[in-house]
Amino acid sequence: MTLAKILTLLLICPFVLTADDWKQFRGPSATGLASDQGIPARLNEGHILWRTSLPGRGLSSPIIVGNQVFISAAEGNEQDRLLVLCFNAQTGLEEWRRSFWATGRTMCHEKTCVAAPTPVSDGDHLVAIFSSNDVVCLDLKGNLQWLRGLTVDYPNASNSLGMASSPLILDGVLVAQIENDSQSLALGIDMADGSNKWSIARPKGANWTSPIPRTHAIKPAVALQSGKGVHLVDVHTGAVLSEYLGGAATIPSSVLVGSMLLTPSHGISALDLSSDLGEIPMLWRSRALSPATASPMVMDNAVFVVNRAGVLTRGSLEGGRREWQLRLKGPFSASAVGFGTVQYWVNEKGLLQVVDVAQGEGAVVSQLDLGQQVLGTPSIANGGLYIRSDKTLWKIGKAPIL
Repeated sequence: MTLAKILTLLLICPFVLTADDWKQFRGPSATGLASDQGIPARLNEGHILWRTSLPGRGLSSPIIVGNQVFISAAEGNEQDRLLVLCFNAQTGLEEWRRSFWATGRTMCHEKTCVAAPTPVSDGDHLVAIFSSNDVVCLDLKGNLQWLRGLTVDYPNASNSLGMASSPLILDGVLVAQIENDSQSLALGIDMADGSNKWSIARPKGANWTSPIPRTHAIKPAVALQSGKGVHLVDVHTGAVLSEYLGGAATIPSSVLVGSMLLTPSHGISALDLSSDLGEIPMLWRSRALSPATASPMVMDNAVFVVNRAGVLTRGSLEGGRREWQLRLKGPFSASAVGFGTVQYWVNEKGLLQVVDVAQGEGAVVSQLDLGQQVLGTPSIANGGLYIRSDKTLWKIGKAPIL
């Protein structure tokens, strides 16, 4: 693949951030990037605008729609009481909560929990999915629209470690990956009533990656990643448009920039999603870029990954060549978020590290210790960085001038 071709793919429908809402896992287009929010890079305790206590466990990210922050949680000894909560984005005060009993299995590894998948919103509705395979759709005032216990239709769709794939909404279709060692599938669910538009069998094997939307082409599609590779699927029919069968990771998810899908596969494999011609072409592969749990991020015309040792690596988008490395304080379960040339990384101990990737070979410009275990990916919207633990939800940003 020529350099000119790669640059063309990066320019196809370039990613432009125009809205401040953060409606799904990793935000707009599932990239972890926001528009410039004015959040300081040099943080201290004074930048914590508010904090509020949470009633149950959760690894899901907050999502933000307008002036509302939504999260999911699970409480009880068996984590069988499922919660959806709404907070005021300006004050941190709780506006409402809804609770439901789990209908499926709540068995999880001790590190994860039933409320691991991040909710998703289309701007009018909110959908939360749980490891118990319960799916609930509410309006933004908390009124129930529909509810499904997927275990009724798919009784063997579970794994002993817990499910964690986050859903997305594209063209009125909720896409959910329910992938495991037994009854492994992906669903396209009609947002109007919760019924299936399609259901397709997926490779058997526990998988915690999340679907990636492709919106730049005539035919809206989603990229579904698994241990077998990547399948590009028509969002309205579930038909497989093209596939890459070179294998892929089952924890960190891919990221799409232009028409280039950067997939955790033998390091990072750059795939060409510009057409639907059967086999997805590979543009380049770099074993020097090796993500662990956190998903890759693209900014400043480069791809960034963090490995198991907590080393952040910058690689060229044009070929994956390693450009520099920077040691952070890990380990990390959460993926990074950011804007401009600033990345926000929070490790499992709750240490928030702010990295400016444009300063030499990267520089940690500030740190803020939240003092609690953090496993979920943060969110950015409306001038705030939102981080949740099992006990607390924080909003971090620029303090108003009084």
